[in-house]
Amino acid sequence: MKKDPGYGAPSTPTARLRRRKGSTEAFPEVDKSNGDNLLVNDRNKYKSFLIRTYSTVWMIGGFTFVIYMGHLYIWAMVVVIQIFMAKELFNLLRRASEDRRLPGFRILNWHFFFTAMLFVYGRILSQRLVNTVASDKVLYKLVSKFIKYHMVTCYFLYIAGFVWFILTLKKKMYKYQFSQFAWTHMILIVVFTQSAFTVANIFEGIFWFLLPASLIIVNDVAAYIFGFFFGKTPLIKLSPKKTWEGFIGASVATVISAFFLANVLGHFQWLTCPRKDLSSGWLHCDPGTLFRPEEFALPEWFSEWFPWKEISILPVQWHALCLGLFASIIAPFGGFFASGFKRAFNIKDFGDSIPGHGGITDRMDCQMVMAVFAYIYHQSFVVPQNLTLEIIIDQIMMNLSYEEQRDLYTQLGQMIMERATGES
Repeated sequence: MKKDPGYGAPSTPTARLRRRKGSTEAFPEVDKSNGDNLLVNDRNKYKSFLIRTYSTVWMIGGFTFVIYMGHLYIWAMVVVIQIFMAKELFNLLRRASEDRRLPGFRILNWHFFFTAMLFVYGRILSQRLVNTVASDKVLYKLVSKFIKYHMVTCYFLYIAGFVWFILTLKKKMYKYQFSQFAWTHMILIVVFTQSAFTVANIFEGIFWFLLPASLIIVNDVAAYIFGFFFGKTPLIKLSPKKTWEGFIGASVATVISAFFLANVLGHFQWLTCPRKDLSSGWLHCDPGTLFRPEEFALPEWFSEWFPWKEISILPVQWHALCLGLFASIIAPFGGFFASGFKRAFNIKDFGDSIPGHGGITDRMDCQMVMAVFAYIYHQSFVVPQNLTLEIIIDQIMMNLSYEEQRDLYTQLGQMIMERATGES
C-alpha cells in the first residue's frame, strides 16, 4: 500500500534513470547516508503534501461511496483495480519497437487476463449466482450449464491463447516473446491470488474486507504524517524516504485505530452479514456472538477520574488487534518488496494515474499481503471449527444446486415423518 514518500526521506537522483511517461519524478538511488535528505528538511515537502492530501481525500471519498453501495459494487471496484494493475504491470516490460513487429501480441496478454478472471470468479461466485437466479427456470438452466462446464470452458480458452502464442512466434523475437509470456503469467498469479482472497472476504461480510483495507490506509497515512513531521532516522535502504519515527508512530496509531474502528463498523448489521447471492441491497441477519457487545467493569480508580463505571466491547475487537498488528508490522514489507522491485527496473512508480501516489499498483502492494492474511485469519480463528446448524445450512446453500436442495428437503421431510410415526 505504501510507496516511497510514506515514511519520510528522499535521496539524491542519479544520472541514468528510467522515467514513466507523463511522470516528472526520477527514481532516487539509495544513498549511504540519507539523513540530511529526509522530508523534514525538504523545501518542497508542503507542495507534495497538498497534492498527496488532495488525492487521498478523493480516494477515501470514492472508497466510502462504493462501500455504501454494497457487495456487488465493491466487487466491481476490485475488478477495475485489477485491470489497472494489470495494465501497469504489462507496460513495465513492454518495448514499443518489438510490439510494432508483433501486431495483436498485446491482445494475447488480455486474453489470458480475462480467462483467469472468468476462472477465479466463476469458482468463487458460481453458487451465489445459482441462488440469485433460482426462481427463474430459464436463467437457472443457463447458469447451471455454465457452472457444469465452467472449468472446461476456461481450460479451452487458455489452450486457445497458448496455441495463439505459439503461432505468433517470430524468428529473432523468441526471447522477447517468451519473457513476455512468463511475465504475463507472473502478473496473473500475483493479481488473482490477491483478488481471490479479497472477493472471498467481501462475501464473508463487508466488515472483513473493510477493516483490513482501512487499517492499511490508516497505517499509510499515519506513516506519512509521522515521517513528514518527525522523521529523522532512515528505516531501510530499499525505501530511503521511510523512517523509524514514521514506522513506529504508524504502528501505534494503526493498532489503536483497529480496536476502535472494529467497534464502530461492528455495530452496522449490513457490514457484518455474509452475502449468499448476487442481489443488491442491505442485509439483515443475526450478528453472531462476535458482534454482540459485552460489558466490562472498570477499576474503581478509573471511575474516580472519569464518569464511566463499565465499558462495552465487541469480541471482534480483540481479533481486530491481531489484524492491526499485522497491518502495521508485516504488511509494510509488501511496500518494501515493491520498492525493491521498482529499483530493479529503475522506475519511481508503477504508473502515474494517482497524483502524489503513483499508480494503482503502488497503492495496492500492502493490500495484497493484508487481504491474504485477513482471509486466512478469518477462516482459522473466527469461523467456528465445530459444525453448527447455521454452518450446515450455509454449506447446503453454497454447495448444492437448487434441485439437490429440493431433494434434500423432501428426503428430510420423509425421514422426520417416519421418525415421528415410529415414536408415536
